[in-house]
Amino acid sequence: MKTAIVYYSMSGNTKYVAEKIAEKLGADIIRIEPVKAFPDNGAEKFIWGGKSAVMGEKPKLLPYEFSIEKYDRIILGTPVWASTFTPPVRSFIKENQDIRGKKIAVFICFSGGGADKAIKKMKKYIGIKEFEAELILVDPKENMKVEDDEKIDEFCQTLE
Repeated sequence: MKTAIVYYSMSGNTKYVAEKIAEKLGADIIRIEPVKAFPDNGAEKFIWGGKSAVMGEKPKLLPYEFSIEKYDRIILGTPVWASTFTPPVRSFIKENQDIRGKKIAVFICFSGGGADKAIKKMKKYIGIKEFEAELILVDPKENMKVEDDEKIDEFCQTLE
């Protein structure tokens, strides 16, 4: 089964997990980034990122290579911002609504909370009832733990 991991990462946690999953599943990685980067430090990071997430903004993305017909499964990776998924992931889903016809899994990295709400909101936005698999990790790159590696392994085994 051909799998694509599509993710947005600001601090590197989501990127870290995307690479681990890709290695285990032999998946392609597609990193998405907004044309105008979000502030990545200080109060601006939380004000602008949180506002954009809460308002459901869909920023223009830098060009990326993705052909839906190449893949049977899409794994979406996102941090949690203001108890929802990030605006760049929202943009990707809007631009690629055909993913609904594929198997879809999700992994979420967060620091403060709201991961369950983010997953629920993503399901609603995509228009699906369930993900094939879900993975939630707290700062996996910043605070590496054996338990996180085990959770990643379980997630990947579910998808094999």
